[in-house]
Amino acid sequence: MADRGVDLSALPKEVRDQLAELDLELSEGDITQKGYEKKRAKLLAPYIIHTPPPPPQNVQPPAPSSSSHAPPPSSSSRYRERRTRRTHRSGGTRDDRYRSDIHTEAVQAALAKHKEEKMALPMPTKRRSTYVQSPIETRTPPAVRRQSSVVAPQPQVNPNLQSPESWVNHIVQGSSTSSSASSTLSQEYQPQHQPHEQPRTAAVTDMLAHSRIGETCACVENVLCRRCPRVDLPSNAVVRGMSRGQSRSSMMETADGVPVSSRVSTKIQQLLNTLKRPKRPPLSDFFTDDAEEIVEVPQPDPNTPKPEGRQIIPVKGEPLGVVSNWPPALQAALARWGATQGKSPALTALDITGKPLYTLTYGKLWSRSVKLAYTLLNKLGTKNEQILKPGDRVALVYPNSDPGMFWVAFYGCLLAEVIPVPIEVPLSRKDAGISQVGFLLGSCGVGLALTSEICLKGLPKTPTGEILQFKGWPRMKWVITDSKYLTKPSKDWQPHIPTANTDPAYIEYKANKEGTVVGVAVSKVAMLTHCQSLTQACNYCEGETLVNVLDFKKDMGLWHGVLTAVMNRIHTISVPYAVMKACPLSWVQRVHIHKARVALVKCRDLHWAMMAHREQRDISLASLRMLIVADGANPWSVSSCDAFLNKFQSHGLKPEVICPCATSPEAMTVAIRRSGVPGAPLPARAILSMGGLSHGVIRVNTEDKNSALTVQDVGHVMPGALMCIVKPDGPPQLCKTDEIGEIIINSRAGGNMYYGLPGLTKNTFEVIPVNANGVPIGEIPFVRSGLLGFVGPGSLIFVVGKIEGLLMVSGRRHNADDLVATALAVEPVKTVYRGRIAVFSVTVFYDERVVIVAEQRPDASEEDSFQWMSRVLQAIDSIHQVGLYCLALVPANTLPKTPLGGIHISDTKQFFLEGNLHPCNILMCPHTCVTNLPKPRQKQPVGVGPASVMVGNLVAGKRIAQAAGRDLGLIEDQDLVRKHQYLTEALQWRAQTDPDHVLYILLNAKGVTVGTATCVQLHKRAEKIAAALTEKGSINTGENVVLLYPPGIDLIAAFYGCLYAGCVPVNVRPPHPQNLAATLPTVRMIIDVSKAACILTTQNLMRTLRSKEAAASVNVKTWPTIIDTDDLPRRRPPQIYKPPTAEMIAYLDFSVSTTGMLTGVKISHAAVSALCRSIKLQCELYSSRQIAICLDPYCGLGFVLWCLASVYSGHQSILIPPFELETSLSLWLSTLSQYRIRDTFCSYSVMELCTKGLGTQTDLLKARGVNLSCVRSCVVIAEERPRLALTHSFSKLFKDVGLSSRAVSTAFGSRVNLAICLQGTTGPDPCTVYVDMKSLRHDRVRLVERGAPQSLPLMESGKILPGVRVIIVNPETRGPLGDSHLGEIWVNSPHSASGYYTIYGEESLQADHFNTKLSFGDPHTLWARTGYLGFVKRTELLDASGDRHDALFVVGSLDETLELRGLRYHPIDIETSVSRAHRSIAESAVFTWTNLLVVVSELCGSEQDALDLVPLITNVVLEEHHLIVGVVVIVDPGVIPINSRGEKQRMHLRDSFLADQLDPIYVAYNM
Repeated sequence: MADRGVDLSALPKEVRDQLAELDLELSEGDITQKGYEKKRAKLLAPYIIHTPPPPPQNVQPPAPSSSSHAPPPSSSSRYRERRTRRTHRSGGTRDDRYRSDIHTEAVQAALAKHKEEKMALPMPTKRRSTYVQSPIETRTPPAVRRQSSVVAPQPQVNPNLQSPESWVNHIVQGSSTSSSASSTLSQEYQPQHQPHEQPRTAAVTDMLAHSRIGETCACVENVLCRRCPRVDLPSNAVVRGMSRGQSRSSMMETADGVPVSSRVSTKIQQLLNTLKRPKRPPLSDFFTDDAEEIVEVPQPDPNTPKPEGRQIIPVKGEPLGVVSNWPPALQAALARWGATQGKSPALTALDITGKPLYTLTYGKLWSRSVKLAYTLLNKLGTKNEQILKPGDRVALVYPNSDPGMFWVAFYGCLLAEVIPVPIEVPLSRKDAGISQVGFLLGSCGVGLALTSEICLKGLPKTPTGEILQFKGWPRMKWVITDSKYLTKPSKDWQPHIPTANTDPAYIEYKANKEGTVVGVAVSKVAMLTHCQSLTQACNYCEGETLVNVLDFKKDMGLWHGVLTAVMNRIHTISVPYAVMKACPLSWVQRVHIHKARVALVKCRDLHWAMMAHREQRDISLASLRMLIVADGANPWSVSSCDAFLNKFQSHGLKPEVICPCATSPEAMTVAIRRSGVPGAPLPARAILSMGGLSHGVIRVNTEDKNSALTVQDVGHVMPGALMCIVKPDGPPQLCKTDEIGEIIINSRAGGNMYYGLPGLTKNTFEVIPVNANGVPIGEIPFVRSGLLGFVGPGSLIFVVGKIEGLLMVSGRRHNADDLVATALAVEPVKTVYRGRIAVFSVTVFYDERVVIVAEQRPDASEEDSFQWMSRVLQAIDSIHQVGLYCLALVPANTLPKTPLGGIHISDTKQFFLEGNLHPCNILMCPHTCVTNLPKPRQKQPVGVGPASVMVGNLVAGKRIAQAAGRDLGLIEDQDLVRKHQYLTEALQWRAQTDPDHVLYILLNAKGVTVGTATCVQLHKRAEKIAAALTEKGSINTGENVVLLYPPGIDLIAAFYGCLYAGCVPVNVRPPHPQNLAATLPTVRMIIDVSKAACILTTQNLMRTLRSKEAAASVNVKTWPTIIDTDDLPRRRPPQIYKPPTAEMIAYLDFSVSTTGMLTGVKISHAAVSALCRSIKLQCELYSSRQIAICLDPYCGLGFVLWCLASVYSGHQSILIPPFELETSLSLWLSTLSQYRIRDTFCSYSVMELCTKGLGTQTDLLKARGVNLSCVRSCVVIAEERPRLALTHSFSKLFKDVGLSSRAVSTAFGSRVNLAICLQGTTGPDPCTVYVDMKSLRHDRVRLVERGAPQSLPLMESGKILPGVRVIIVNPETRGPLGDSHLGEIWVNSPHSASGYYTIYGEESLQADHFNTKLSFGDPHTLWARTGYLGFVKRTELLDASGDRHDALFVVGSLDETLELRGLRYHPIDIETSVSRAHRSIAESAVFTWTNLLVVVSELCGSEQDALDLVPLITNVVLEEHHLIVGVVVIVDPGVIPINSRGEKQRMHLRDSFLADQLDPIYVAYNM
């Protein structure tokens, strides 16, 4: 900023005042960030001292200041602060392995570059309750939060915000506020509002809060008590009067990237701004999307560095010397020292304070080992049946603090010739990797474990006191090896010590990259040879002292500190990990006290010793001749070694004693630096280019010092070994001299096999390298070491990483350790707990993606954490040129640990993929790193005209996709014509001819009949209502009357009363008394839109309409006349109205579509008669039949079946109001059984309620005598694609109570035609086809086999009704399509609606949707456009007339489809994938905002699972739909609004999200 060289305290007072005023303006939002900076610079210009730029190590990018008041500290003070922070050994200390000041400088320099481009990443928002760790003072009080999330008045956009830069700049202040609502405009820019100005329409979008049945995840009881009413919510009073295109785009116009709609949140805008930056690969690098969509890797860059050297020649170690007194076996060495040097110390163990606890002499070690060997072979079973025999495998379970017991057990096993398998002490059932250890024990056939008494007491036990059976472990017998339990052998018993042979001596465990634990078997001769070659390489002498800080159970700690030590009668001082934690300097003190010649350490120990160095002055390390650095092969060890040398050179440490080495469990010691002669030149360093390394070639780094890697050599190959470098993937081809490859070793001193795993063994232990032509270079087998490296000058070996840390991203190699080092160099002190960072890759969408997980300090603030994350992104991008896919912070100490406290990487990865990591902060960046998406589709102009070749019914060789139901047939009898012309006449005719026939039976929750209506009762009740309308309401013919009734018989009577009086009934769902605020405005809106003259309702509802509560949400003084129909006088109307023509409107059908559009359609009398006749024929309904109806009777086919069909066909309808199921789930099913119903109709909501609530109780239903074998057809009434998963699970669950698998089917209707398909009683069963989802996105239908990848099952939507014709049409050209092509479904039928009922009466829209013609083919027929996509397929099945059956498949609503990347997606497909991603996702919904895909998921688990869902949702959508999710919103159950038909109202959800009304648990903005 402008004040870089200015001391603010030295400025004149008036300038300081002006600056303070500016800061205030900025904080209150009266000035943009850009304006603020300009004015500030102007004020400070005269006082700036132009200083030369500071040295690079001081460069640190500024933290976006969380408060905009205080000026940021000057860089020098910031540097001092950093230095003082670093001196404390706080919880945030960096992980020493990766310490490198050069690298830290490089990272800071790389970040400084980014500082120029202001990187405005939108910070995720989370609800306060999900903060796992957050400082108390930043919490928002709950009252404030509620207010901010509910009121959310519509902000006027500040004119200063109109340029994109101002948005970006503003973020630096605003993005960090963790607002509780998903995306409230940050405080600075909150314009002043007057509350009463909020327009009425906004109230409708507020109705969301409780609009959803509580998700039935846990149990039904829970559902029933928490259940809220379902609400039909029209979107902002949009009435179907806009054209289809207009309605969508009017909400989404954007100018210059800043939305016109003032509600869009700042955060989304920020996200859009960050995504506008160009991605790394140019478009030509994307693979193209062909029909098969074979994924190809982007084409390689021609400038990629390639290896240019000659083929490598195998490197030979010096010959292994033959020494005359070397023992024939390791046990022989122990026997020799035990007998001749019994008093000589073998091992000193330390207690927790670092003081010697006991010393084991060679005599004691020998005698105890012999006792143990004798006990193992002779005392563990009965005399005849010993449990152990030579060659058996035995587990050694000893803690790190007890080396003595381990030594005795190990040598005891060798003497007994049983094979020891040392493992870690299991602490609990949940130990990281515990089941993999079980795999190791199983593959090695271990059934017996040796342990000490103390250790056995500490093992987890069952309540009965037995040792727990650990997950995945074989059954184990435990044997205590303390001396007092061992038997002294008889005088004549001597252990058998054969000359070393190729039988296994011991098995060392090793975990591979996937976490599987395998056992590397080492033969007796390999063990002996390895000790000999270490003795030669390290020049061990008899009687030396060695300090060992490493784990003595495996690797270097075992090879040097236990095996080679005994061979050379060395005195080992073992320093356990626990002592190091308490006193990091303890090993240095031991070296000093014992004048040790050799020390075995890791970089960690060097670092810890430096940290604690100030505590000790008088330490001398002059006695050391070798300081062996076990992880010296890690490239990041260089700086630890250097720093340690710097600090301790003054204490006598000689530079030439530092000896890094390279090892692996399979090849054992690969190379070790020999201790130098004083004064000899120190080995050289290699400074390599990281870019070159990522392509597998060695290039000395010249250009960019930021991306350099300094590596030190690990000395020469071991004596007697031969070494090659081969390509790490594919056949073992020899590398060139300037190429990085895997080191392979041929030596007698290496592992022999993975015990019990011959397949794996062959690939690792029997490798024969080949030359460039693929010809083997010899016969001798090599062992893969798993180390990546090269041979430098003078045959020195350099290691740059391990195969298991290798991440292959887009064909380039990155090393996990390198990424950890870079992340740690981004000042993690404030954020990362003890430098604990894990890096791994996951495979998503055909490539590996890099994931970084770090533990967050308990006191880290949200701001610091997010800032650290965004800077790690930038640093890794700059230095490694690789994009991060996901960066997660988890609470401190929650990552799975390895036995010595490191991070268990494979378990961490498993937790991440299973959604069990529970992060407290997460940042996904799929936009930057996913570069292999298919190219966006460019739509071809469609120009099919009448000139297309048409032969009969064929288009280009295909049958036209059309289908029809049977003919309605002519009505012969004149009397019937009159009877069926109008429903009113049909009712009167029934009342005369069959007055006592019961048409309706209404049941309550107990299944008891609470109301019936015979033909004559219904007729008389309708007459009373007609009389009341004309008298009380003084209604004129043709006026609209709203019916406001709960589901029941009153509703039916009121409907016919209106028809008798000549009025037009408008049926409306009554408001929910417990939720008036959300449901009443919709009622009000329909009343206003339909211009109703009067409302018919019950007394209760009339009271509700006029109540105080109602007055809070609508104006109750302006209701039209309200007539309560409960107690009407017995009057008859003067005459019953008969419409002059059948084209007159019979009723209006209002419904809220899934896109939130309130649509009313006009249904004429002719359409009513035709529809009723059609249903009568399809379902074979007549007077003696009974049907059961359990659905909402407010619109569509549900209303027709409830109110109209019985009067027309004379069948008896048993009415079950769906809300009664809330108190009695089994009501519907027991009614079907009790009345022996053959045909029943229900909604998806009812089916879902039964499936979730009764699915586990079928036995109980059986016991109650429920039997559904009578049900012949159970039809789900809906206006959507059939929900196959739900209907299948319903059929499956209730098969046990007799439900036939063929009974369940679906119906399909739309706004323009209420019933197009309905599965009748005759005709073939509905068929299911599988279509390819990739083709569907291209508007094509490709049928595939069941189970094909990316296949989508679709079920036929029932049989087409009599009198209905459908045709599939291209919505753009309006031309007919061929069979099995996807297009819009158009319908022609006598019962189509007459048009929309709108205020404006837009004729163009009526013509477009109701009376439209094909552009060619048959230009005369008038069709209605359903707005649904689907296809017709001719099947092999035959219909009733014997013709082949044409099936109609509905794919989804055209209004709902999402256009992304030029492809067409159906939300339900993405939602199905999302719901499968994690067990805690109850329900989900997707929508788009500009070109971003937003996924909203309801969480039914605990809030700590919320952030686990973000990567899983992103992964599954990318994998299955090839889309990058822009925003993931996690909300409470019941937030996604659902209408009465059980359909999600996604547009409402979108409006509420953008208006910050969701109160989300977490919102993640994917970069």
